[in-house]
Amino acid sequence: MGVSRLTDGPRFPLQVLISLRSIPGSTAIVNAKNQSPLFYKTLLTNRRYYSMKNIVFLGDSLTAGYGLQSTTTESLPALIQQKINAEQLDYRIINAGVSGDTSAGGLNRLDYWISQPVDIFVLELGINDVMRGIPPQTTLKNLQGIITKVKTKYPQVKMALMGMEIPAFMPIAFAAQFMAIFRQLATANQMAFVPFFLDGVAGQAHLNLRDRIHPTAEGYQIIAAKVWPVLRQLMV
Repeated sequence: MGVSRLTDGPRFPLQVLISLRSIPGSTAIVNAKNQSPLFYKTLLTNRRYYSMKNIVFLGDSLTAGYGLQSTTTESLPALIQQKINAEQLDYRIINAGVSGDTSAGGLNRLDYWISQPVDIFVLELGINDVMRGIPPQTTLKNLQGIITKVKTKYPQVKMALMGMEIPAFMPIAFAAQFMAIFRQLATANQMAFVPFFLDGVAGQAHLNLRDRIHPTAEGYQIIAAKVWPVLRQLMV
């Protein structure tokens, strides 16, 4: 099962879809008698796909997989999906990363990505706010707005926050304020927390693209290895 977009889904014969929509539960199998083996296999695959729980990654280029040869296999959401598949867990990743996005941008486009059920929500935004000189308190307000909106619509949702640090050339006071907002949000909202999303990758030339900002495929492997245990504990 690969990383999904909102409209992704397998295509099946019309009789399969009719059976699934009109007959609840396993009754669909009973009414599918006299069908071919392919019909049964397709029906079961369809039922499993639509019974999967959704994990939405809302983020910027670090979620989208900017600069990678294949975002569907090398990005962080894709790597997490591979780990999910390896353990045969019924979760489907939805990559809602947009390169260059800010906390305000994420809040503005959130409705689209929560228009279907969300079981786990992963939030990775904020670093582009710094690049645009947006005050940390504004970033805090926007990120809290995202969290509140998701929790209001899906009270049982489990959430994870990806923390971020900023380059050393930024003023110390500004850097401290920015880094503090992530732990503040995680604590206030009882979110699973990764203190520094790029830990072990930032500043390592061989793990980043030529821009020295975005990780390579190898870099994302390191990030995924650290993020996975945090997300895995939410899949219970």
